[in-house]
Amino acid sequence: MDLHTIAFGAFLTLAPISELRGAIPYLLANGGNPAAVYMFCVILNALIGPCLFLFLNTIHRFFLHIPLYCRLFESVVKRARSKLENKIEKYEYWGITLFVAVPLPVTGAWTGTLGAWVLGLTPRRTFLHVFYGVSVAGIIVLLVSYFGLEAFSFFTKSISY
Repeated sequence: MDLHTIAFGAFLTLAPISELRGAIPYLLANGGNPAAVYMFCVILNALIGPCLFLFLNTIHRFFLHIPLYCRLFESVVKRARSKLENKIEKYEYWGITLFVAVPLPVTGAWTGTLGAWVLGLTPRRTFLHVFYGVSVAGIIVLLVSYFGLEAFSFFTKSISY
């Protein structure tokens, strides 16, 4: 793999929409070693938590004085709170892990960390549980990307005619 492919894979891993759900298939399709791709994407995706907490606890306060930013941020927070509040109240930090572990759009490290911040959870435990969730999501995405949907065929019953 060339540097451009790795850099674009890093961009996909850090982007809030794709995260490792987009990066792992991209890097595998471009000749990446599955173990190296998994480690690269999981570590990079897990770093979102500390960076986002740092932003929200410092720079974010300056941006709140900008009306456009304030409206946009409030809508994002409202959506994150509605998706996470029930899970967190029921399962506490393991709710963050479960939420992040499901590799679907808007269920990754960005939303999990934002939800934890909004709900006032501690950063250290949040980082750990986001890492757990990212690790599980990475395994699921890696298996589906590498083996295709047949990787989970043991969960389904095949019917022969």
